[in-house]
Amino acid sequence: MAATAPVQEAAPQDTGDFAGDCTRYSRFWESNAALLARLPAKPARSAEQAQTAEQIKQAARDARARFLSAHAEAVYDRLTQNCSRFIRVEQLVYDAASLLPGLVPTRAQVAAESAHLQRDKEGHEIDQGIFASAVLANPRAGRHLCHAMLLPHPKTAERLSGMGRIGRVDLGAAEVFGGGKASYVIQKNPRHLNAEDDTTLEAAEIAVDLAILDPRTQICVLRGDIVQSGKHQGRRVFGSGINLTHLYHGKVPFIWYLQRDLGIVNKIYRGLARPDAVPDDVTGTTLEKPWIAAVEGFAIGGHCQYLLVMDYVLAAQGAFMSLPARKEGIIPGAANLRLPRFVGDRIARQAIMAERRFDCESPEGRLICDEVVPQADVDGAIERVVERLTGSGVVSAGANRRAFRIAQEPFDLFRNYFALYALEQAYCHFSPALIENLERNWNAKSRRMD
Repeated sequence: MAATAPVQEAAPQDTGDFAGDCTRYSRFWESNAALLARLPAKPARSAEQAQTAEQIKQAARDARARFLSAHAEAVYDRLTQNCSRFIRVEQLVYDAASLLPGLVPTRAQVAAESAHLQRDKEGHEIDQGIFASAVLANPRAGRHLCHAMLLPHPKTAERLSGMGRIGRVDLGAAEVFGGGKASYVIQKNPRHLNAEDDTTLEAAEIAVDLAILDPRTQICVLRGDIVQSGKHQGRRVFGSGINLTHLYHGKVPFIWYLQRDLGIVNKIYRGLARPDAVPDDVTGTTLEKPWIAAVEGFAIGGHCQYLLVMDYVLAAQGAFMSLPARKEGIIPGAANLRLPRFVGDRIARQAIMAERRFDCESPEGRLICDEVVPQADVDGAIERVVERLTGSGVVSAGANRRAFRIAQEPFDLFRNYFALYALEQAYCHFSPALIENLERNWNAKSRRMD
């Protein structure tokens, strides 16, 4: 019985001084981790052992939530030296693991889990969601973290010289180049219909940084690459959202979701921040440019989400958009926040909760797409839209974008949304329902990694 029902020590139920609580709670979390380690690996557990494991993990998570409700800001201050240092979310969660053992998993723990199928993971990264949610829910810490994620990526600076010298940088999974008044960002994962995953995100974000920073251009264009195989071979498609094969095989870490939406997507929407100015559109502004998206083939999932932060959406005839989050078992980024602004609440719920597809040429599709043109005319249409939006200069573009944001999605609304998202998406990411959905709707069992 000892192997199936290890005895748990009582969890701390109160909070007091920060230092004392760190000691008491950390000791409890490490004790719980030791109990969990005494059980067989997740795939080998009996039903009774699986229930025991969940009880152990839930007790630790309840204690984390209790600790962070009192001390999230204090932890963040220790990590950032009282908000004097900017740390990106994908680094912050591991710095927190070093600061306070047991609060969140270490990098080594997450790396070990990544060797398993998603269904066989213990779900340690849920603790990252609990932590990130608490940080974002705190106004001071959350605003500082959102600010950190809007700064240029740490690797962007080393690519600036190439952009300045030849006007083009190929980052592998993304490419950026200048063409007249526009910077073009091409997302490239052509073997997987330009899907996004942990191998593509960093390159795509750096490309967006470079496009915004290029002093020779006034506007940016986002497109997908030409597909290499399958029924779409030789055709350009916008993108198919998250790489579901990688997700099923456990190769999409939880923090990827926050890295994406607090980073690249929010940079397109809000621009690039400076360290010395809070990018809230009231006390501080950003460096930003208008964005055009060119939808060819389809914009599925995360790629449909990109359209909701664009200033102009151009689509090819026959293209469609969808948010199949229900079939995947996850929250579709900030679509719940943004899509109702375009199509209304009722149709947004149909899209997110009942898989309603939008053909770009349909009345509902045209609420998102500004213009639909023949496929053969997409290149020419992009040039015409660029000229139309820049013909009289773009002096007022930033001011108008800021005015829209203040009215529709102020900084704290965004922060609060992602405080909820961080917690809920963490549980979705490790839900048995996600695995069932991928196997039923994506035939995930039969798909192999590259």
